[in-house]
Amino acid sequence: MATNREEREFEKERKRAIKARYDRMKAEGLEKYFTPDQIRYNRNQRILGAVWPVFRGLIIFGLGFVIMYPLLFMLSTAFRPNTQMSDPSIVWLPKTLTMSNIKETAHVMKFDTWDWKKPLDNTILNTVVLNVVASVLQVITCSITGYGFARFKFKGRNLLFAVVLLMIIVPPQITTIPLYIQYAYFKIFGIVPLYTGNVDADGNREMVSLINSGLTMYLPALFANGIKAGLFIYIFRQFFRGLPKELEDAAYLDGCGPFETYVKIMIPNAKTSFLTVFLFSIVWYWNDFYVSSSFFTQNNTVALMLKNLNATLTATLFNNQSISVRQIIVWLESGCLLSILPLLIMYTFLQKYFVEGVERSGLTGM
Repeated sequence: MATNREEREFEKERKRAIKARYDRMKAEGLEKYFTPDQIRYNRNQRILGAVWPVFRGLIIFGLGFVIMYPLLFMLSTAFRPNTQMSDPSIVWLPKTLTMSNIKETAHVMKFDTWDWKKPLDNTILNTVVLNVVASVLQVITCSITGYGFARFKFKGRNLLFAVVLLMIIVPPQITTIPLYIQYAYFKIFGIVPLYTGNVDADGNREMVSLINSGLTMYLPALFANGIKAGLFIYIFRQFFRGLPKELEDAAYLDGCGPFETYVKIMIPNAKTSFLTVFLFSIVWYWNDFYVSSSFFTQNNTVALMLKNLNATLTATLFNNQSISVRQIIVWLESGCLLSILPLLIMYTFLQKYFVEGVERSGLTGM
């Protein structure tokens, strides 16, 4: 099965062959035998070949500027002294550079704090642990679910897959309140209540609460219901449907069961899809603040720290004085830079595999 890259290379080779054939015929004096339609078509192709690269370059430059403008402004502002924000002679390049904005913001966002007794008080480490554990669980469960939808026929399959599509369509705000009640007064499968050893003011035993616990992220991921889980199930389903059925038949003839076939045959062939889904999951969990802010009040993550950075900076650096955005923007942009820097580093090292995974994982067929 040809990938998009292979199809593009084939199309380029075809166009080069047509042009070479036309040039050869023109050199041999055979152009006079062309029909008027062929001459008109060749002329149009030459004009299009000359104009299209310029037009394409302008489109790419415009889109690139729109995408890169926020990043360039963030870099220009994050390393600029606060006093230069009011200097009208400075637009992009500051007169001097400083690292104090980065250091102060990192301290406010608890990026540089470390306690061996409470290592998860460090925002970066706490976020990485939450993201990696939830993403690994989500990749495993979503891949199994997608494999089941792609390869097995059972009653209610179409209905269940419709539920998966609803997971993509329905916004998380609709399910937040029921989930919060479930986690605040936790019951196993919503039926069996769990109690702590504490007693409230009315003499009743307190129920187990998962609020401010990583389980509020891990449990949905464990049951293929985490952030964007519906999309990941769809990606795996599309990829597994594209694999030859003969691979499974050969495994069954060798005595493998469905699970052993999935582990030994399907997973090795779906490595790029696993990597793509894992990277997407990491990014979405890293940037999530709505779900985190709903279930965490004492748990520091990068997204929550960035969301509350304005108020935190005002309280920490300016003693709750009224500060305009222009006065505090250098620290805000520094916080944005610190927040996206780990993702940029990850993408830099995994860019090759990520692009290949997007091409082969089934995203192009959506």
